[in-house]
Amino acid sequence: MARGGLGLARVAVVVRAGAAPLWWLGAVAAGVGAVPEGLTGRRIGVLAGAVLFLAGAAVVALVRRGRYADLARGAARAGKYDVLQDRAVTVRNWRRGHRWWLLLGFAAALGSAFAVPVAGGLLLAGLGAGLRLKAAWIGRLERERETLLWVRVDWLRRGGRPAGKAVKGLRGTGIAAGDAAPGGARRRTAALV
Repeated sequence: MARGGLGLARVAVVVRAGAAPLWWLGAVAAGVGAVPEGLTGRRIGVLAGAVLFLAGAAVVALVRRGRYADLARGAARAGKYDVLQDRAVTVRNWRRGHRWWLLLGFAAALGSAFAVPVAGGLLLAGLGAGLRLKAAWIGRLERERETLLWVRVDWLRRGGRPAGKAVKGLRGTGIAAGDAAPGGARRRTAALV
């Protein structure tokens, strides 16, 4: 980084990075978890899993919204020499930093199937769905403000927590900056910067 520029990662991309692995690991764990009868039986396991899916998605989607909104309101303009991190790099950093937690969650979801079939996998999938919903909410916030939100890379622990205690503020750029659309998805068409 030249002349004191900062490395910046998109907030919505960091939030969204865990959605796909949690969703797919949860779906696989729920599928495999349907095989054992478990202590409760499959019917109760599926019903409990559906409740856990909805509760997990709602909690993850709603938690810390106030912090994100406060940080977005106080976002400073990104500097001329700030380096915007690619979407793929941000996603890779998050997944590398959380790979053991993902594997541990998958193993716990599989193990829980012997007590309550399917439920642990659906909870894991619900957490992924909640992250996707939160990223979409951040995308709406970005569109309303016409500013993409970025966080300093050195404030992210192991690639995550874009609204954690270490984050003192966000940076903002124009809506066409970077290679990710509002909400953290890949841009469908090349944007003019």
